[in-house]
Formats: sequence, C-alpha cells, structure tokens
Amino acid sequence: MTNYAKYIDHTLLAMDATEEQIKKLCDEAKQYHFYSVCVNSANVPLVAESLHNSDVKVCSVIGFPLGAMLTQAKVFETQAVIEAGAQEIDMVINVGWLKSGKWDRVEQDIAAVHKACGNLPLKVIIETCLLTQDEIVHVCQICKKLDVAFVKTSTGFSKAGAKEEDVKLMRKTVGDKMGVKASGGIRDKKAAETMIKAGATRLGTSAGVAIVTDGVSEQAY
Repeated sequence: MTNYAKYIDHTLLAMDATEEQIKKLCDEAKQYHFYSVCVNSANVPLVAESLHNSDVKVCSVIGFPLGAMLTQAKVFETQAVIEAGAQEIDMVINVGWLKSGKWDRVEQDIAAVHKACGNLPLKVIIETCLLTQDEIVHVCQICKKLDVAFVKTSTGFSKAGAKEEDVKLMRKTVGDKMGVKASGGIRDKKAAETMIKAGATRLGTSAGVAIVTDGVSEQAY
C-alpha cells in the first residue's frame, strides 16, 4: 500500500499567503507526516521554527516563479534560505535562455545554485508546459550530468502543471537514480497515483491533506 504522505512536499506558494496559513500548513504536515513543507524564501524562518523537532523537512523555492533573475541572485537567495533553515531547494531554470538556445548559460545557472546547495538536495523546475519534448530531454540530461537530486515538472504558476506523459519522459531521460518531482494540478489520490506510476518520486501539492484522506482539493497547485 502506497504511503502517499512521504511523497508529498506540502506546498503554499501564493503571494498572499498569511503567517496563519503557513502555520496551518506546518501543523498539517506534522499531523500527516508529509515529507516536507515547501514555501517561498521569506517564509522559511517561520517554517523552520514551526517544524523544529519534527520529521518534516523545510523546502524553499528559489528564483520563483519566473526563473529570470540573475544567477548571482539565485545563489544569494539559496545561501540565505539555507542559513534560515531550508533543507531542500527547488530552483526555477531560466526558460528564456533555454528558448534562446543558450544551453551553456542554462547549465551554468543550475550548476551555480547546485554548488550553493552544498550537500542539500536540489530540485530543478523546468516548467514542462513551456518546453518541447526535445527541450525537456535536453534540460533533464543537463541535470543528470550535474548530478542534481531531482528534476521537477512545474511551478504551478504557468499555463499548466504536471502531465503524465512529461513525467514519463523525464523518468526515461534521467534513469532510476535521480528523483522526479511532479507538481501543479495534483488535487486527489487518483492524480497522485497516476504521477507515481509514471515515475514521480515526489509530489508538490497544496492538496496533501485531500490526497491522504481520499478527498478532493479545490486548490490550483
């Protein structure tokens, strides 16, 4: 029987998320023993405090949601959130560089953040809904070459979220040793099961409680 809770990064990335909502997110994560709580960097100190002495990890997004900031800014944000208590990092690639064929810059951007992570896991958000299949394969190959921990489908803030066929392609490209995180639009247990069967080893979702209690969430992420 699948332990869905341990796949879930319990997520709240809305720009209007209040401290009360973030605390509730942490309480739910502790109650259901989700893998992590994933938030924007400004909320990391609060989450680290709320999850202290629990089995739930602290995850922060970097360069979110557009990925179009200077690499130095992503590196600084990564270092700052680690100092604040983050234990996993989810960064957004620069899709504009990718679309411009600047693959070296895409790789350097990921590599710089990966270096800043030290021994902490890095998940690389590639925003599959904006990419062709060939582009998905190429950026996944870069991530495999750099030995990052995960490739991740989506921010949940673009045109679409995780799709089964994209997760399958990502898993096929990176092989069995890397993680694949599906995120965006996973609102119930059936969707979670579909993504896991496609090859996802982590799920980014705000519907964690609905998934583990066999309900359905109205949340977009």
